[in-house]
Amino acid sequence: MEKKQIIKKICLLGDGGVGKTSLIGRYVLNCFSDDYIVSFGTKVSKKVIDYDEVQLTLMIWDILGQKSQKALHGAYYNGANGVLLVCDNTRPETLLNLPEWKQDLEKVVGPVPIVPIINKTDLPSALGTEDLAAVREAMGADFLLTSAKTGTGVQEAFERLGRQILGVPS
Repeated sequence: MEKKQIIKKICLLGDGGVGKTSLIGRYVLNCFSDDYIVSFGTKVSKKVIDYDEVQLTLMIWDILGQKSQKALHGAYYNGANGVLLVCDNTRPETLLNLPEWKQDLEKVVGPVPIVPIINKTDLPSALGTEDLAAVREAMGADFLLTSAKTGTGVQEAFERLGRQILGVPS
């Protein structure tokens, strides 16, 4: 039996330097670089996930995290079916900014599946438990812990979002 083919757009959102591009590189190409390269505009990558009866093609949009470019963000969000919201384990301000990223996204696309991520978990955490609890409540979901450097949790994050988009139980 031929699998049903579905194509969905997902976005990675979060402040600059949280590791969005590195997460995509780890997931799509299984590679990692310590070099920091600022993303300008957006870059789109593609990855196919096979579920039991569905072949899901994710069009993965890596959206620049610089707040100075916030006016451009709405255009990139258009048509998004799901989002990975990413913060940096070593920078508390990136965690505290996630609710604003979510709010800006939902102004454009309405409610969509969101998987909040704490990236760079291979490094010592600077995130406070009270801040984590407050942001977790604002997100309405538990955080997934990832490290683009080691690969920990990366595949799980993308596949969890894919299942949520399809309405498939985890």
